[in-house]
Amino acid sequence: MTTPMGERIRERRKQKEFTLDQLAAKAGCTKGYIWELENKNPPRPSAEKLAAIASALDTTVDVLIGTPINTEDELSQADKVFFRKFVKLPEHRQDDIRKLLDLWDDE
Repeated sequence: MTTPMGERIRERRKQKEFTLDQLAAKAGCTKGYIWELENKNPPRPSAEKLAAIASALDTTVDVLIGTPINTEDELSQADKVFFRKFVKLPEHRQDDIRKLLDLWDDE
Protein backbone atom coordinates (compact mmCIF):
# COMPACT_ATOMS: atom_id res chain seq x y z
CA MET A 1 0.00 0.00 0.00
CA THR A 2 1.48 3.33 -1.08
CA THR A 3 1.65 6.11 1.49
CA PRO A 4 0.96 9.76 0.62
CA MET A 5 4.62 10.48 1.37
CA GLY A 6 5.65 7.73 -1.04
CA GLU A 7 3.41 9.20 -3.71
CA ARG A 8 4.96 12.65 -3.20
CA ILE A 9 8.49 11.23 -3.43
CA ARG A 10 7.66 9.33 -6.63
CA GLU A 11 5.92 12.33 -8.19
CA ARG A 12 8.82 14.66 -7.41
CA ARG A 13 11.38 12.07 -8.62
CA LYS A 14 9.54 11.74 -11.92
CA GLN A 15 9.27 15.52 -12.28
CA LYS A 16 13.05 15.69 -11.90
CA GLU A 17 13.33 12.79 -14.38
CA PHE A 18 15.40 10.71 -11.94
CA THR A 19 15.44 6.94 -11.96
CA LEU A 20 15.33 5.09 -8.65
CA ASP A 21 19.07 4.49 -9.03
CA GLN A 22 19.80 8.17 -9.66
CA LEU A 23 17.80 9.38 -6.67
CA ALA A 24 19.35 6.72 -4.45
CA ALA A 25 22.85 7.79 -5.49
CA LYS A 26 22.11 11.48 -4.94
CA ALA A 27 20.51 10.85 -1.54
CA GLY A 28 23.06 8.30 -0.32
CA CYS A 29 20.44 5.55 -0.02
CA THR A 30 19.87 2.26 -1.76
CA LYS A 31 17.54 1.83 -4.70
CA GLY A 32 15.55 -0.66 -2.61
CA TYR A 33 15.07 1.87 0.19
CA ILE A 34 13.69 4.48 -2.22
CA TRP A 35 11.44 1.87 -3.83
CA GLU A 36 10.07 0.86 -0.41
CA LEU A 37 9.37 4.48 0.50
CA GLU A 38 7.48 4.94 -2.75
CA ASN A 39 5.60 1.64 -2.80
CA LYS A 40 5.15 0.24 0.69
CA ASN A 41 4.08 1.38 4.08
CA PRO A 42 7.60 1.26 5.57
CA PRO A 43 8.66 2.03 9.12
CA ARG A 44 9.27 5.70 9.71
CA PRO A 45 12.35 6.82 7.81
CA SER A 46 14.95 8.76 9.73
CA ALA A 47 14.95 12.53 9.52
CA GLU A 48 18.48 12.34 8.13
CA LYS A 49 17.43 10.10 5.21
CA LEU A 50 14.34 12.18 4.48
CA ALA A 51 16.44 15.35 4.50
CA ALA A 52 18.90 13.78 2.05
CA ILE A 53 16.07 12.68 -0.25
CA ALA A 54 14.42 16.11 -0.06
CA SER A 55 17.72 17.79 -0.87
CA ALA A 56 18.33 15.47 -3.82
CA LEU A 57 14.85 16.30 -5.09
CA ASP A 58 15.39 20.05 -4.56
CA THR A 59 12.49 20.31 -2.12
CA THR A 60 11.90 20.23 1.63
CA VAL A 61 11.00 17.51 4.10
CA ASP A 62 7.78 19.41 4.82
CA VAL A 63 6.72 19.01 1.20
CA LEU A 64 7.53 15.28 1.20
CA ILE A 65 5.65 14.55 4.41
CA GLY A 66 2.78 16.83 3.43
CA THR A 67 2.96 19.47 6.14
CA PRO A 68 0.32 22.01 5.19
CA ILE A 69 1.36 25.61 4.72
CA ASN A 70 -1.12 28.13 6.03
CA THR A 71 -0.82 30.49 3.09
CA GLU A 72 -3.91 32.44 4.10
CA ASP A 73 -2.13 33.90 7.13
CA GLU A 74 1.44 34.06 5.86
CA LEU A 75 1.19 35.43 2.31
CA SER A 76 -0.07 38.71 0.92
CA GLN A 77 -2.58 38.66 -1.93
CA ALA A 78 0.21 39.54 -4.39
CA ASP A 79 2.28 36.62 -3.10
CA LYS A 80 -0.66 34.25 -3.52
CA VAL A 81 -1.14 35.36 -7.13
CA PHE A 82 2.58 34.97 -7.81
CA PHE A 83 2.62 31.49 -6.28
CA ARG A 84 -0.38 30.36 -8.34
CA LYS A 85 1.41 31.52 -11.49
CA PHE A 86 4.70 29.94 -10.38
CA VAL A 87 3.25 26.46 -9.78
CA LYS A 88 1.68 26.47 -13.25
CA LEU A 89 5.06 27.04 -14.92
CA PRO A 90 6.97 24.13 -16.45
CA GLU A 91 9.59 22.64 -14.12
CA HIS A 92 12.51 24.11 -16.08
CA ARG A 93 11.07 27.63 -15.72
CA GLN A 94 10.55 27.11 -11.99
CA ASP A 95 14.20 26.05 -11.76
CA ASP A 96 15.23 29.22 -13.62
CA ILE A 97 13.35 31.38 -11.12
CA ARG A 98 14.90 29.49 -8.18
CA LYS A 99 18.38 30.10 -9.64
CA LEU A 100 17.65 33.82 -10.02
CA LEU A 101 16.47 34.02 -6.44
CA ASP A 102 19.62 32.23 -5.28
CA LEU A 103 21.75 34.76 -7.19
CA TRP A 104 19.88 37.70 -5.66
CA ASP A 105 20.08 36.12 -2.21
CA ASP A 106 23.90 36.16 -2.42
CA GLU A 107 24.04 39.94 -2.83
